[in-house]
Amino acid sequence: MFRGAFKYAQGFRLISSFRIIGAGLSGLRCADILTQNGAQVTILEARDRIGGRVLQGEVGGHVVDIGPNWIHGAGENPIMTIAEATQTTFNDPEGKVLIVSRDGHPLDADTAVKISNFVWKTIDDAFSYSRENSDRIPSERSLFDFFADKVQETDFTPEEKQYVLDSSKLWGAYVGDSVERQSLRFFHLEECVDGSNYIVSSTYKRILEYVAKPALAHASIKLEQPVVNINAPIRDIINASNHKVTVTTATGDHYAFDEVVVTCPLGWLKRNTSAFTPELPTRLLSAIDSISYGRLEKIYVTFPRAFWQLASKQPNVAQNEDLVFAQFLDPAYDNHPSHIEWKQECLSFASLPEPYSHPTLLFYTYGACGAEIVARIASLDPTSAEYRDALIQFVEPYYSRLPGYSPASPDCVPRELLGTRWGADQYAGYGSYSNFQVGLKEGDRDIETLRSGAGVHAERGLWFAGEHTAPFVALGTTTGAYWSGERVAAQICESRGLEKADLDGLSRWMKV
Repeated sequence: MFRGAFKYAQGFRLISSFRIIGAGLSGLRCADILTQNGAQVTILEARDRIGGRVLQGEVGGHVVDIGPNWIHGAGENPIMTIAEATQTTFNDPEGKVLIVSRDGHPLDADTAVKISNFVWKTIDDAFSYSRENSDRIPSERSLFDFFADKVQETDFTPEEKQYVLDSSKLWGAYVGDSVERQSLRFFHLEECVDGSNYIVSSTYKRILEYVAKPALAHASIKLEQPVVNINAPIRDIINASNHKVTVTTATGDHYAFDEVVVTCPLGWLKRNTSAFTPELPTRLLSAIDSISYGRLEKIYVTFPRAFWQLASKQPNVAQNEDLVFAQFLDPAYDNHPSHIEWKQECLSFASLPEPYSHPTLLFYTYGACGAEIVARIASLDPTSAEYRDALIQFVEPYYSRLPGYSPASPDCVPRELLGTRWGADQYAGYGSYSNFQVGLKEGDRDIETLRSGAGVHAERGLWFAGEHTAPFVALGTTTGAYWSGERVAAQICESRGLEKADLDGLSRWMKV
């Protein structure tokens, strides 16, 4: 299905040379399609590896995803199709959700279910309200404001209302920043492809290998080539065939190509608009500046045994359902900076299907809290005692609240810890994914501008791709990155007069 999406027909003229900046999912997919059409494609990648934010690491002898863990939406989703084709294991986590109150005590099961159900229903209501009323919603109104209004319409007790508001703030782990900063007006742009969200139990490794295989075989990939300047002059109509885009790397190398596709993360674009000469169009610069960039980090903690699951399996325990998620609401029992929101959520990997189940907790942290954790560990050697101590100091107040915890038990002492550092990664743009924050007035038009490049592809041979240029149903996802590479490749082929088959439903969303 994927490999044959484009057919290079006999008699089509050869596409000239192309440069793709970035070997993430977007750049790899774009290279796949262009090379199928006979293009000479070179990929410049700043890192010493391909994959961008799709990356695996190891903790306690278990391979885990440092980047994305999830496939968002099981509808018309090419990443889901690739996962199935590569026998990648994924599952929809189901089981008990533990909610720990501000004072460190778990809510009773009925209250936890009540709070969780209300939060998810309100999220759905917020999507609908935002979609139907976007033009009328004040730009300063936040998702949290919507929650605050909705919970006041209930007959919940004051204590339950506070639980709802505290729990709602954990939505920050989905968008990479505080819910008080999440735009209600453009919240509908955070809605994903229809269907359930699945965690990739066996990691994204096979998915990346599948997407990368054609580019590895047919494109030239140059690693450790960070780009410092992209000189894309306006085409001379009379001498259009002589037009070249020149790319300069940090190593001092210069490359001249007919056209260049930029798949660098939005965070990189924000910090490097001066790398483009001549200057990018004013409307494009405004769009780059307006769309926000998230800060999502992860901490993996592996134990000798999943003590929290063992506790739930004991005789006479009323609820022996596996613990899947634990939420820690505004912890007053943790000594953290008072000016930083410090709510946490973790996912139990002991709930994954065999053979991928292991005694590991994955903590998601975001926004200013995520930035604070990165600042603490960014300069530390991951094998050092200082690194381990810094992460334990952060996560111990939370895992010590889980059922079955005993400070005297060796099962409750972490074997190994691993924290991400995207916030300190210049090639990731010092963050994670695009999002939409309060004050934004033209979020949908800004995304459309990022896709179109404000006309620079026609005038200057410069194209933009990446998750921040995805269709609205896939912004900030691996699916969106993949689709964005397809979009650019399809547009390039069209501009070069190449006939092409429908591309995995691409024509469906190109019209959106």
